[in-house]
Amino acid sequence: MDITLEAIEKVMNQTGVDYAAAKEALQQTNGDADEAIKLLQPKVCELEEDVKKLIDKLKKIVEDGNVDRIQVKKGDEIVLSVPVNVGIIGGVLGLAAAPWALIAGSVAAFGLGCKLVVVKKDGSTDEVK
Repeated sequence: MDITLEAIEKVMNQTGVDYAAAKEALQQTNGDADEAIKLLQPKVCELEEDVKKLIDKLKKIVEDGNVDRIQVKKGDEIVLSVPVNVGIIGGVLGLAAAPWALIAGSVAAFGLGCKLVVVKKDGSTDEVK
């Protein structure tokens, strides 16, 4: 079994997974990049669907009000912090999808190890599950 850097890059580019996941899929498929991509495709689709559901829940919470900012956390580290007023300004300018796309992209990029946290105006926080 010969796993090349080119094959790993092809799998990463086609599926959006990280290096370790691409290499593991290639090992399972004896170095066949096309088979590794097919193997990973259902997992990528499931992740995309989970992210969409999470963003829909988040939008509902923001629409209900009393939200100051939205944070993406990995462990205790804040990866991304977006003030809700950025979303409001974006909506006025016709860029309403931009903040949601940024948050969704962050969650997808860091995988399911991330969590979305809503910071309310009184300083309390709630995790979006």
